[in-house]
Amino acid sequence: MKVILLQDVKGTGTKGQIINVSDGHAKNFLLPKKLAAEATKAALNEWEKEKKTAEHKRQSEVSTAQELASRIESAVVKIPMKVGENGKMFGSVGAKEIAAALSSQSGIDIDRKKVVLDEAIKQVGEKKVTVKLYADVSAKLTVEIVPEES
Repeated sequence: MKVILLQDVKGTGTKGQIINVSDGHAKNFLLPKKLAAEATKAALNEWEKEKKTAEHKRQSEVSTAQELASRIESAVVKIPMKVGENGKMFGSVGAKEIAAALSSQSGIDIDRKKVVLDEAIKQVGEKKVTVKLYADVSAKLTVEIVPEES
């Protein structure tokens, strides 16, 4: 019997797959527990529509993320920090500060979790920081740490 899986089923398949299973497995397990639906012509047409809608939505999200990536690539964020006599910074700059500075200086709002830092920035100067916007879309943001003027 051909069924469309409505949820992930261990050992059988993942959500959205169309698979062939034995009649007994379908009638006694998958269908009563609403883990699958019988693959009738109407159900297959509905499945195709949902698949196309999901793909269209994903394409629009990717294009939006690419536009945002190009805006981020062209932005330079300056973050003033207190610096000691020998050029050593007091404290460090993390993803939260970078996201806040990007929002206030460029008007680009991003979640701090999208800013990828191996470790916090602890030196004055310019650094390229990766901003992961979507599964395949990321941008390099230029962050410039400058001494704070007293």
